[in-house]
Amino acid sequence: MQAAETMDRALAGLDLRGRPGGPSETPTAKRLSAKICLIGDGPVGKTSLVRRYVLNMYDDSYIATIGTKVSKKMVQVPRPGDRPVAVDLVIWDIMGQAKFRDILKDAYFRGASGILAVCDMTHLPSLTCLEEWVRAVESVTGETATLVALNKADLAGDAEFDEDEASQVADSFGGEVLATSAKTGGNVEEAFRLLAMSVVTRALGPRTTGRSP
Repeated sequence: MQAAETMDRALAGLDLRGRPGGPSETPTAKRLSAKICLIGDGPVGKTSLVRRYVLNMYDDSYIATIGTKVSKKMVQVPRPGDRPVAVDLVIWDIMGQAKFRDILKDAYFRGASGILAVCDMTHLPSLTCLEEWVRAVESVTGETATLVALNKADLAGDAEFDEDEASQVADSFGGEVLATSAKTGGNVEEAFRLLAMSVVTRALGPRTTGRSP
């Protein structure tokens, strides 16, 4: 019961409504809160990506995620012709076992604004299963901003698929693709930034610099 209560508390208030910022921001600054779910099979590097992004740390050892881990980080998203938007990312690192995903998907995925679907470039099955993972999330949330992280790009010489093959999978659910490396930090910040931009666009609509006629 304690885990369920903790999950409900973490979900409370995770919406996409603008709200006043903290003391360091002007009262009129736009700010959003967005739940981001990291999904994908077991040892693809989801936890390592979160550690690299939030703490700028990396550990070679693999520790299976039990249940889910929640981290937070704020990112600024520019808006052409408007003020930038401060997005509070609430990052859910979901366990990689499909049997638990199907049982607990309502609790894990409810309220998600974005999906970081992670696969391991050295393991083809981790790519081919991603559509199933994304569909599980969207069965709860509806269509959601999605980015596919081709993790372990530092092991490109051992890759079992390339970005073109990954794009074909991502196209099936409208996702973008980016090669990342939790080990080197390559494109990790960019992956979360791009996903945050997609979340903001879906929440507020596209913004242009042109004037209305």
